Amino acid sequence: MKHHHIASASGIALFLVCTALHAAGQPAVPAPALALPTVAVPPTLNALTAAEKAAGWVLLFDGQTLQNWRGYRVQGPPAAGWEIKDGLLKTVPRVRGSELITQRQYTDFELSWEWRVAEGANNGVKYFVTEERPGAPGPEYQMIDDARHSDAKRGPLYQTGAFYDVLPPAADKPLKPAGEWNSSRLLVQGSHIEHWLNGQKILAYELGSPEVKAGLARSKFKDQPGFGDKITGHIMLTYHDDECWFRNFKVRELPLAAPAAPVVQPAARPKT
Repeated sequence: MKHHHIASASGIALFLVCTALHAAGQPAVPAPALALPTVAVPPTLNALTAAEKAAGWVLLFDGQTLQNWRGYRVQGPPAAGWEIKDGLLKTVPRVRGSELITQRQYTDFELSWEWRVAEGANNGVKYFVTEERPGAPGPEYQMIDDARHSDAKRGPLYQTGAFYDVLPPAADKPLKPAGEWNSSRLLVQGSHIEHWLNGQKILAYELGSPEVKAGLARSKFKDQPGFGDKITGHIMLTYHDDECWFRNFKVRELPLAAPAAPVVQPAARPKT
């Protein structure tokens, strides 16, 4: 109420000044423009540097639209579960939401994104995603509240950075807690896969290796034909009813990896 009186007095004073100037034949003082509050958006949010553009990076999320995404197994956006707010892509928790996948498909690529989850929340990024196997669309880079979510408490195979249910991440991974931003990177070239977290490589594996075959055999995906194979596929953001935010989502396609040179055994020496 006190501020209202001050504003009213200021308005009356301005009116009297303008009236006096008008009577004296002087131009009136224009009323001050109303300053509306603005939301500061960092200039680097959802943007590429000149060096990134030159290196072939492409934004998957521009902070305003879902033009590079669609719903899983539908040709438009999901009916519910996602929203764009303050330049961030976020899930709408506890609704009948569904997964997002990229419009394009990728074979060899590098993916980079920033994310955060609410306390007790779970989400993931899947790759080599096919729409022909909805029960197991593709391998998952797990993102979860390691400290609170019940799935994470089952062990490293279900914690942030894992190849979900198949291979665990490094024990010394630099994970930031729920509510804080993490930066992740995924590298796919040939049969070689890398998971990165906050600048540290936390998992590397070779598709078709004994390690991967053993992990798949004991996982819930063991009866899913083709799961874990290298294919040209979509990238997926999962929906698990929990609150999660994304920003600075970008990808660049990489040249096809050259096949490994065959191992040449030395010629046997003739017996003497």
